Amino acid sequence: MRVKLLAAAVACASLAACNGWKSGQANSAQGNISKDNRPPATAKASVVTNATVTNSMVMLAVPLPKGRALQVMHVRHEGMEAIGDANKALHRALGSSDIPTIRANASKIAQLSQQASTWFPAGTGPNVGKTRAKPDIWQNAEDFAAKLRSFQTAARAFQLAAAGNNIAAMNARFAQLGGTCKACPDKYRAEESH
Repeated sequence: MRVKLLAAAVACASLAACNGWKSGQANSAQGNISKDNRPPATAKASVVTNATVTNSMVMLAVPLPKGRALQVMHVRHEGMEAIGDANKALHRALGSSDIPTIRANASKIAQLSQQASTWFPAGTGPNVGKTRAKPDIWQNAEDFAAKLRSFQTAARAFQLAAAGNNIAAMNARFAQLGGTCKACPDKYRAEESH
């Protein structure tokens, strides 16, 4: 149990170092783990694999309490909406060579891509509340994490291109970003129901 708690603490520290969770969020998550009243055999604090640590992504083995899960799902939804809005703004800005808007939205997407590592803990799927996130996310966690890492890498590369003045380079990186951004919803997002 101590090894698992140490691994969780290392993951939280990694997230804080890359502007993932803020220290208050890490403390809150740590408090939630320490207040677990279930027997140690069933109350696994977290599963942190090498792949997820390098991605600063912690997938909790035990689902979050419903209230907390709904909060995470709301943050996830708002974050995805913000990424979509930034992509639309970038499409317009690249067409008009609006460098300040390109840079601002490239930065926003790069930051949100890193925050996305905390948006998919176990227990935040369609069985908990309204979401288009498919259960496949948690059933194929390694593939999902790999796709997220690709998106994060492309977001950083686009942000670097946006720091320059070469619109052609920005367009090329934006096309790569779009491909990696689209990879997750193509496989892991359900169709919108009306």
